[in-house]
Amino acid sequence: MTARRRLTPEERRTELLDTGARLFAAKPYHDVLMEEVAERAGVSRALLYRYFPNKQALFAAVYQQASDRLLDGTPIDPTRSLLAQLSAGLDVHFDYFAANRNTVLAANRVLAGDPVIQGIITDELAELSRRVLDATGLRGPARDTVRAALGAWLVFVRALCVDWLTNETFSRTELREMSLGALRGTLRAVAGAERLLGAGD
Repeated sequence: MTARRRLTPEERRTELLDTGARLFAAKPYHDVLMEEVAERAGVSRALLYRYFPNKQALFAAVYQQASDRLLDGTPIDPTRSLLAQLSAGLDVHFDYFAANRNTVLAANRVLAGDPVIQGIITDELAELSRRVLDATGLRGPARDTVRAALGAWLVFVRALCVDWLTNETFSRTELREMSLGALRGTLRAVAGAERLLGAGD
């Protein structure tokens, strides 16, 4: 074990999260051991367990951090159409999914029944939907209609991404086109679709 560095509790937690994130990205969930996380971070197992009582708690914290960063990195531009904004958001998420395949599959398959993990996913999708809707300026029944359509579309994209990561039977380009094609079809059924889709979309 490497010599322990003096860090504040916040710095130590961040270091443990970053170490955990790298291991969960590199290996399937069941192959990640808390002992290895502690060793890689240069801390004792006892100290690791003071911050995270078990592997599930560590993974949840790693996934929450990733969700927060994805939201921070998703561009929201009120001058662009709904389709253009969601298209940019897809690219940010696909980049993360491709680089963290094991992490995403763990959240959506291995821990699919875990309420904490599923709550993180649900909250992220709801927040992304809210931010995009706020940028469109939609109000009243029109907003409610588009919100419902976006909710269903996001579930579709999530399922498609999990299949892409699991089976690799179609390319990222095809994944993106299927996702955007479904979005275009959904939005065309909504009143005022031209503004949502954008002139160049």
